Amino acid sequence: MKRYFILLFLSFQAMIAQVQFEAKVSKQTLGLNERLRIDFTMNDDGDNFTPPNFEGFKIVAGPSQQVSQSWINGKSSFNKTYSYFLLPMQKGTLVIRQASIDIRGQIYKTSPIKIIVTAAVEQPRDPNDTQVTADQSLHLVAEISKTNPYLNEPITVVYKIYFSYNIGITNWRELDKPKYNDFWSQNIDIKQLVAEEGRYKGEKYRFVTLRKTVLYPQKSGKLVIEPLSLDVDVQLPSNRRNIFGQVLLVEDHKRVSAGAKTINVKSLPEAGKPVDFSGAVGRFAFKVIPSKTNIKSGESLDIEVSVSGTGNLKLFNLPKPIVPTALEMYDPVHSEQVSTPLSGMTGRISDKYAIIPQYKGKYPIKPMTFTYFDLGSQSYKMVTSPEIMINVLEGPNAADNSVAATSDTKKAAVLSSAQFKFIKLKTDLTSMNQSDFYGSTLFYLLTFFPLFCIPVIVIFKKKKEAIDGDVVGNKIKLSNKLAKKYLSEAQKEIGNKEPFYIALEKAMHNFLKAKINLETSEMSKEKISEILLERKAKPESISAFINLTENCEFARYAPSTSNAIKQDYDKAVAIISELEKQIV
Repeated sequence: MKRYFILLFLSFQAMIAQVQFEAKVSKQTLGLNERLRIDFTMNDDGDNFTPPNFEGFKIVAGPSQQVSQSWINGKSSFNKTYSYFLLPMQKGTLVIRQASIDIRGQIYKTSPIKIIVTAAVEQPRDPNDTQVTADQSLHLVAEISKTNPYLNEPITVVYKIYFSYNIGITNWRELDKPKYNDFWSQNIDIKQLVAEEGRYKGEKYRFVTLRKTVLYPQKSGKLVIEPLSLDVDVQLPSNRRNIFGQVLLVEDHKRVSAGAKTINVKSLPEAGKPVDFSGAVGRFAFKVIPSKTNIKSGESLDIEVSVSGTGNLKLFNLPKPIVPTALEMYDPVHSEQVSTPLSGMTGRISDKYAIIPQYKGKYPIKPMTFTYFDLGSQSYKMVTSPEIMINVLEGPNAADNSVAATSDTKKAAVLSSAQFKFIKLKTDLTSMNQSDFYGSTLFYLLTFFPLFCIPVIVIFKKKKEAIDGDVVGNKIKLSNKLAKKYLSEAQKEIGNKEPFYIALEKAMHNFLKAKINLETSEMSKEKISEILLERKAKPESISAFINLTENCEFARYAPSTSNAIKQDYDKAVAIISELEKQIV
């Protein structure tokens, strides 16, 4: 009696056993240079596994699939796991979203998992391991020309990646771009990356210059240059050799960072600073040149104010000439011929003013002064232009013109207010007689339109209820859609053997679900043959379909070429097309 009670209890426990589908991670806090393993496990077999998109992570390996089934004391135990290895692409809190799977017609989903990614951490190395590692052989360095410049003094930042002679670099990607807050910056294009020889910490290395930037600090005090971070693909020699004695290479990844750099910017000295100092720092020449000095009234001349030399040419304003009121001066035309090599800005900037004299006479343009801070002598320099005399040879005298202007003041005022009236071409006038909204066409349209919508809504609702009530039809539509989806995925994965055959097997299973309404748990060779023969399918097409389906699992792990994978894909498309035509 006791034995029967135990058997009954075990049977009841098996009946109430629930399906479990969950995601487990190796750790929930990791460094930017560490890998994360995530396992999606289930205690019952399922189809159509859909992983999350792993936003913020890069898939390094996976998916790998493990299946185990055992019988212990008459009790069955099943476990299936999909495993991925991930590499974080950014710092912060990342979320691995839900994965889903279809188990016996029911969709199960995992819970989202939060992962905290910190800065790169130091990974301990086994002292007994003599294999070359990327940690020891790869370094990203930011070389700064000067760490304590003056305000607006140019400095350069050159980013170089050093790597030892026994490793190779195949590719790299920028993870964090450097940020130059409170700096004026100019990147210098590097047309071709060339490997050179150099020394890093006293040892010989090869290096490649990745980026060159010229910076002008715009603020005094301690300024921080945010780091450049790279994800580098490397080839490392292993401890193994091939049959010819050659060292075998292994692929690996390495996250490197140049680290944040602090620049201590000195303020320009207050002692001796001129009142009209505009912020020019460097070594300059200053010129004020008129296009001509003898001119008739009504004609124009140009005054060009220019500064040339080396320094922060784009970061200060040129002085403005002061002219007598009898000379009408217009806003300047600014031009720059400045290049920015690694040593800093060099070239010429200028402002060109157009001047038109009104009256006859001689008019002086006062000397102009330009001041700058000379980095060589670390003192302020002042350059003064000579006085320019403009000689207006012909035209009315200023005294005669003032008398005429006094007598015609009222008339001129009237003209000045009336001469621009023609510019206003549009008015904002509105009609005084406006029609009422009540009784208009729009009023009746808005009144009766909701009544016309009621039967349309009723018909649409009944149609939707009929579609939603067709459970079998909806399931067939979903399976047909999934078959097309996985067949398309298989085509994309022709170059990757294991994902290709997983997608191909799912496509063929969902094709059967859509065409003959057969569940995955009911699929067997005999059952498939029996139903397809009843649906008028040809025996040779049925045999080809079953053989290809059974070979998908084996082909995942057997050696194969890309040509063989392509042939299997073409065969699957042909078989599905034939069955599509034959099944009634």
